Amino acid sequence: MNKRSFLLGLSIIAAVLLPFLPLLLWSVSNQWFYPALLPQQFGLRSWQYILSTAGQQITEGLVQSTSLALVTTCCSLTVALPAARALGLYCFPGKKAIGLFLLLPIIVPPLCVSMGYHLWFIRLGLAETFAGVVMAHLTFCLPYTIFVLWGVFTDYDPDFEHQARSLGASPIQVLVNVTLPMILPGICIAALFSFLLSWSQYLSTLIIGGGRLLTLPILLFALMDSGDRPVAAAVSLVFVLPALFALLVNAHFLGRQGMTGVR
Repeated sequence: MNKRSFLLGLSIIAAVLLPFLPLLLWSVSNQWFYPALLPQQFGLRSWQYILSTAGQQITEGLVQSTSLALVTTCCSLTVALPAARALGLYCFPGKKAIGLFLLLPIIVPPLCVSMGYHLWFIRLGLAETFAGVVMAHLTFCLPYTIFVLWGVFTDYDPDFEHQARSLGASPIQVLVNVTLPMILPGICIAALFSFLLSWSQYLSTLIIGGGRLLTLPILLFALMDSGDRPVAAAVSLVFVLPALFALLVNAHFLGRQGMTGVR
């Protein structure tokens, strides 16, 4: 690695981490008033709050947010894979209309979508339930997942599957040994999109969950309204870390896949 590449990488890391510096300072401060550039008094009160019994809600919110994001991601991939395969490999009437229809949840304001769902879910008995919140999250995650996989299947060659079938492979063997390895990078990217979108959902979770499903975004907004900035900053870091970890794991895995392909 030459000096120019090292400096470029260092600049990118600094640009990514620099916005988190104020959060880190707030989380270890007891007093910080304008116009001081640094806190006048440092302390670990916010982290002690998170690690104490009073921070049990934060642990509950972390578990709930992770569960919602993982279930939403699995459901999104299950629905998106066959849909994206059909859209990417075949031409049929109404294909452009389907693409426009998939854009509607992205174009329409989330408040309108969530309020409309809330009325339906009350009648169906899905309001204030885990399944109802997952379905609301799918409305925002599924279009992105389908569009990512749609692009993957546009460049996909099904002749590899035909050759495997001609050599005696069963449909399950073709799926496991041919199809999934070829589209695995696209699946990883689509899963990351879905996970991050579900992880950061606040409005739909609050409206559909009715406050019964406590997630980290709901707790974070409540802490920001309370005016306790050190605790809010610490919870913000807790909120960011799992998403950042998922991003780094995905990037590392995709990097290894790329190096394997080069070899």
